[in-house]
Amino acid sequence: MKSMKYVMMAAMLVLPYAVQAQVVVKHIQDEKSPIAKGVWAGDTYYLSGLLASPVTPADAAKGVAAEYGDTKTQAASVFAKIQAGLKEQGLDMKDVVKMTVFLGPDPKTGKLDFAGMQSEYVKYFGTKEQPNKPARSAFQVAALAAPWALLEIEVIAVKGK
Repeated sequence: MKSMKYVMMAAMLVLPYAVQAQVVVKHIQDEKSPIAKGVWAGDTYYLSGLLASPVTPADAAKGVAAEYGDTKTQAASVFAKIQAGLKEQGLDMKDVVKMTVFLGPDPKTGKLDFAGMQSEYVKYFGTKEQPNKPARSAFQVAALAAPWALLEIEVIAVKGK
């Protein structure tokens, strides 16, 4: 009986913390994609990795493949998509706290173009208008999911109070 009393007291002490620790999770997804566009966990938004959109679309009738451009061009497309994806969720680039960049080698040169990515990055972060800079990691990868892709970027953003 005495030990039961201690168990009940311990449960009463821990219960408020357990209830407080619960986080609401919301998946932003559509039926067309096998992955979520992003996931909210409390005030934190995890935006899935994004690839560039084509500069010129494919023309199947002419047998012409889509053109995606160099790393700088693809980075411009990806950063614009990140900004739009954040805006859909009521966020902005200033809310980005962590960024992960995956860079693949350019198939023409076989080399990584970090400078091409960085030249677009500085247009969105550390500017006079938007001085916040996220923590960032960048990795060279052997290849990305799409054979034409030169980079993929994912971000974590936090809605400020």
